[in-house]
Amino acid sequence: MVQIGYTMMTEQAGPRQLVDHVVRAERAGFDFSVTSDHYFPWLDSQGHAPYAWSVLGAAAQATERIPLMTYVTCPTTRYHPAVVAQKAATLQILSEGRFRLGLGSGENLNEHVTGEGWPAAHVRLEKLEEAAEIIRSLFAGENVNHHGAHFDVTNARLWDLPDAPPPIGIAVSGDRSCEVAGHLADVMIATEPRPELVSAFERHGGAGKPKVGQLPICYDTDRDAAVARAHDQFRWFGSGWPVNSELPGPAAFAHATEFVRPEDVAGSIPCGDDVQAVVEAVRPYVDAGFTEIALVQIGGDHQEPYLEWAEHKLLPALREL
Repeated sequence: MVQIGYTMMTEQAGPRQLVDHVVRAERAGFDFSVTSDHYFPWLDSQGHAPYAWSVLGAAAQATERIPLMTYVTCPTTRYHPAVVAQKAATLQILSEGRFRLGLGSGENLNEHVTGEGWPAAHVRLEKLEEAAEIIRSLFAGENVNHHGAHFDVTNARLWDLPDAPPPIGIAVSGDRSCEVAGHLADVMIATEPRPELVSAFERHGGAGKPKVGQLPICYDTDRDAAVARAHDQFRWFGSGWPVNSELPGPAAFAHATEFVRPEDVAGSIPCGDDVQAVVEAVRPYVDAGFTEIALVQIGGDHQEPYLEWAEHKLLPALREL
């Protein structure tokens, strides 16, 4: 049975609200949760970007059962991989083994703040691969001295290690990233239901490992209000990863999407309270071989009615998949 997750979307709610939401999602019966890790929202209308790792620490203490996961953290620019390893190990202890470390090559939107520039996509992937190897060595309890193409680590060791290290997920978008993920990751992460990503990941060593996808929806009993909200806050979604990873800030996202119409958004994001529409949007992920799908409810102020609906109507329908 495919697992259904809840997304703590840090771009659309403050830190206390995010923790309240995941507590309610646990009570509603979601199988797992994921958390975005941004410095900026995509659009000004989303309005938030708290520090995800503080939110996760609070969530680990406020919840009892639901697994937690970064979706995703970039361990190459804002964060040095040695620091990411320390944060992840600590969170695994706080959550008593419920944490998975999702990694990706990053977005200019968030990583530009360090002033180091934004490298080409192939360089970003090289850095991600090297960072993941450093993190794995630290999770193994090694004293790490590393002098690589992109990172230096001098005499690093994690003094507080969990009984089992956090599984590492790596976001994929093409064959080369699938090769990296198949070799280094315990989990595949993707935002599109593309069967070729699953097959490439499995071919490169990922057979039998979890594959986690993500799907935005916009629940509201008033479908027109849902469409308007999705257009206001999520119209960037259809631009695709090659575009979204390059744009430097919310103003750029607003400019890039100024001609996206509400009906365009409604054609790609389930809007309203039609359970079957969400089921049909999830189905391509299941058919492609994904084992887990994290749903994003658009609108930070609209989580409680969504979670009530999900508990009593949506999740029971999705269980039948």
